[in-house]
Amino acid sequence: MSHRATVIACVNQKGGTGKTTTCENLGIGLAAEGKKVLVVDTDPQGSLTIALGYPRPDELPITLTDMMQKVMLEETIAPGEGIIHHSEGVDLMPANISLSGLEVSLVNAMSRESILKQYLDTVNKQYDYILLDCMPSLGMLTINALAASDNVVIPVQVAYLPAKGLEQLLMTVNKVKRQINPKLRIDGILLTMVDNRTNYAKDIASLIRETYGEKIKVFDTEIPHSVRAAEIAAEGTSIFKHDPKGKVAEAYKNLTKEVIANGEARRKHRLEQLR
Repeated sequence: MSHRATVIACVNQKGGTGKTTTCENLGIGLAAEGKKVLVVDTDPQGSLTIALGYPRPDELPITLTDMMQKVMLEETIAPGEGIIHHSEGVDLMPANISLSGLEVSLVNAMSRESILKQYLDTVNKQYDYILLDCMPSLGMLTINALAASDNVVIPVQVAYLPAKGLEQLLMTVNKVKRQINPKLRIDGILLTMVDNRTNYAKDIASLIRETYGEKIKVFDTEIPHSVRAAEIAAEGTSIFKHDPKGKVAEAYKNLTKEVIANGEARRKHRLEQLR
């Protein structure tokens, strides 16, 4: 196993783009490929926690809030503290509404952008991948997630033109890269909820590829629109369990392979530079 996990943030400040679904299914997809994976819910709404089968996150005894508070108070974190093992092979660090109170107190914290990173540093060596599901805003928690990450995956819903929001997000990523985390890079834009029956969706998909494709990778894999994918959030299972032979499961398998291949290519490139 590599000495430290690759940390990937699923980010888009617009809600409803498929961030949580992507974080969950990419995580479980990576686990199915034999990788050790921790998924971290960094959204006070607890969408990822709910999606993984904990419908009442506010009742959980330990969440990310407690871990980040311990970092701020310089208290010791026990190995595996608060981490939940999911039946589909991933580990989960859950979140609930208490995280929004913590976000407010982060504003006055020392090295406030790196609190999440300091927590992840305590568990980093146990995993190959750590995936962060970000809240739909560009506030302090999202900045913490970007400061702690190696790569960013940006899910974009192909139902409308995302141009404005995407520009703002890219500016934020670049700012974090310049000021806080120089190793941050965009793994790719992921087109989600693609309804290939409509020309409109095809047009927007090609437009995004044309507009951003030169500067930023747009994943070859597109996540199709599907009613079944919408059902899984209520069930607490991944798409692989809910509809294993469906087109969405197939798409997330392909995305998993692309993410692994991207990582391998980057590692190879780094080794060549060292020679």
